[in-house]
Amino acid sequence: MQIQLNGKVHDVTDGVSIKQLLDELKLHPLRVAVQVNLDIVKREQYEAVSLQPGDKVEVLTFMAGG
Repeated sequence: MQIQLNGKVHDVTDGVSIKQLLDELKLHPLRVAVQVNLDIVKREQYEAVSLQPGDKVEVLTFMAGG
């Protein structure tokens, strides 16, 4: 199925969870914030939330520095 990931079409497995998506992208859950269809998803829900076709997902990474 296809989702929009950071503004680009991205193919994922049907019913993939946010946790699985982050694993696929090799991103550590503690170093990102995830928004699905304009709603911020709490980190504790990453395994429970399954993505649906056409979902708009934004993954924001935290950066150190100044």
